[in-house]
Amino acid sequence: MLQGKKIVLGITGSIAAYKACTIIREFIKRGAEVQTVITPSGKEFITPITLSALTRKPVISDFFSQRDGIWHSHVDIGLWADAMVIAPCTASTLGKMATGIADNMLITTYLSMKAPIFVAPAMDLDMYAHPATQKNIKTLREYGNIIIEPTSGFLASGLEGKGRMEEPEKIVAFIDHHFEQRTAKKAGKLYGREIVITAGPTYEKIDPVRFIGNYSSGKMGFAIAEECAKRGANVTLITGPVSLQCSEAIHRIDVESSEEMYAATVEAYKQADVAVLSAAVADFKPETVAHEKIKRLKEDLVIQLKPTHDIAAQLGKMKQGKQKLIGFALETNDEEQNARHKLQKKNFDFIVLNSLQNKGTCFRENENQITIISPTSKRAYEKKDKKKVAADIVDELEYIL
Repeated sequence: MLQGKKIVLGITGSIAAYKACTIIREFIKRGAEVQTVITPSGKEFITPITLSALTRKPVISDFFSQRDGIWHSHVDIGLWADAMVIAPCTASTLGKMATGIADNMLITTYLSMKAPIFVAPAMDLDMYAHPATQKNIKTLREYGNIIIEPTSGFLASGLEGKGRMEEPEKIVAFIDHHFEQRTAKKAGKLYGREIVITAGPTYEKIDPVRFIGNYSSGKMGFAIAEECAKRGANVTLITGPVSLQCSEAIHRIDVESSEEMYAATVEAYKQADVAVLSAAVADFKPETVAHEKIKRLKEDLVIQLKPTHDIAAQLGKMKQGKQKLIGFALETNDEEQNARHKLQKKNFDFIVLNSLQNKGTCFRENENQITIISPTSKRAYEKKDKKKVAADIVDELEYIL
């Protein structure tokens, strides 16, 4: 969707500036026209000659050309562009953008920009985590800027991998997806919606090498995430340990335990329109975790378990206004009765029921057979590929929005 698009690429003084070359190549490969604007410190990391050779355009770095005194109009550039991408973006530039300090050509171009603006921060973790930086990022989001951060794992700190600039190919793919959303999905009810989806299993540690888990492959949750993204939603996929890959347009958060999934999902739902809870989250975990591998010293071993946090119940309590909450029920007996009880107890808008009695469905399989139950209706579906099942589920979601 980048064919014919005009992109302004802003480059700042970060060690990651060399990756701008790859960003330019990826944009041009997809048919875009690129104009680079670089800060004075950015030129310390990459030469304008290199950038000009790639874009076939003069690099803009000053208000006036040093050769002939021609004035570079930041207003004209702002009107010319279909998008502005600032990658890498240093903490200094973030601060100037947030406070409107227009002391270089890049910032004046930013302040004049009429098109969507994408920002890929690049700095060390301590700088990124500093309250001043986080405040600036929050301000830029409030201004409507789109912050592109690495789709790395989620640890207790919630900052794993943050600060490092996202990889060039993923930055370009993200922007490509943005334009695909705008052109093809505006008519759909999911366009621009913030949707959180959980997928896969959780692992609850017994000792450093053993865990309590389940057979979930994550296929159903990943299929739902891809379907929502195709329909124009901004998708955050929170997944347990799986071997699946998702499209680069999806913001993926990898977790391992139920506690990590709980923390990530609760935080994401605060700003979300919808949460779809398809993960197979453990209900119990070991009361204590051995620090060393447990040896076989006797014929039996007793592991005391305690309940994990109930993600669905917590989100059901949090749900406000127009927020929607979709649950899953995997049952082995009294399927509909158990699903309806869960629907009411967890405050779901509808629940997706599947049964282990349906052979060739559920865990690890490529097909599923579901029944969608709401407070006022029930709709049973035939067995089909999980990608088609995902479309049925998302159709139901669009219906209630």
